[in-house]
Amino acid sequence: MEFSHKSVLLEETIQGLHIKEDGTYVDGTLGGGGHAFHVCKRLSGKGRFIGIDQDAAAIEAAGIRLLPYQDKLKIDIVRSNYDKTPQILKELGVSGADGIVLDLGVSSYQLDTPERGFTYREDVPLDMRMDQRQEMTAKDIVNDYSEMELYRVIRDYGEEKFAKNIARHICMARQNTVIETTYELNDIIKAAIPIRARSAGGHPSKRTYQAIRIELNHELTILERSIDQMIDLLKPEGRICIITFHSLEDRIVKRIFKTNENPCTCPPNFPLCVCGKVSKGKVVTRKPILPSEEEIAENRRSKSAKLRIFERA
Repeated sequence: MEFSHKSVLLEETIQGLHIKEDGTYVDGTLGGGGHAFHVCKRLSGKGRFIGIDQDAAAIEAAGIRLLPYQDKLKIDIVRSNYDKTPQILKELGVSGADGIVLDLGVSSYQLDTPERGFTYREDVPLDMRMDQRQEMTAKDIVNDYSEMELYRVIRDYGEEKFAKNIARHICMARQNTVIETTYELNDIIKAAIPIRARSAGGHPSKRTYQAIRIELNHELTILERSIDQMIDLLKPEGRICIITFHSLEDRIVKRIFKTNENPCTCPPNFPLCVCGKVSKGKVVTRKPILPSEEEIAENRRSKSAKLRIFERA
């Protein structure tokens, strides 16, 4: 299947980056190269672009998408996770960036390619690996995690109010046979949720699948440990733009941006700061930038997107 992914909040992100034509820009979630294409379009021959993604299909697609700019400027495409950005830049001899983009979550390609096992709408083997070099799959979590571990994952990462019941039903079902496919898991989830609740809030499997995917790919852990180091990589007035797709991600971004703007840990009643912690910059977006009604109508997956921007001092 051709790698297809419609970049969410594209114009807002490009504007938010304040692109300098001779600057250095990093896209930590390259995908099909949607944001990357528009960044490279605005760079001169002195500019530099570094794209990072752990998905082989994304790397291939982005390479093709950026072909028109390969002779114009220096472009590096690296297959890795964005939490390795400091090491990647060091290896490439790059000391800092004028802008960084993170477009989190699952790409349309990953969702629309059934054999990747992200979707609950097709009957396929449980997979959900963003990096297919990884050995562990969603099937391993579903069949090997204890009931308490499943409950924790589904409750914390899916914010699913029936998490305890779903975890119990999964454990009961796998006593008889290994849970192999998405439809098998769907039936178990459906049986664990009261009929009245099933009709509200979209597909009954949605939250559980989100939870398993986040756990498998360590999405929140990686995000949590990456933002500070990415802000440290920014040059003065450099910006980082992060697009999130659910409240768990957005809360992490909001909190870490705020702490980088005001890191002081002194008690509020202290007349002077004595902790010595200095602000690294400012939060550009007091409230997140949301997609327009037109964008939501055109791309329903953009509905939950939020863009937050931080500028280095």
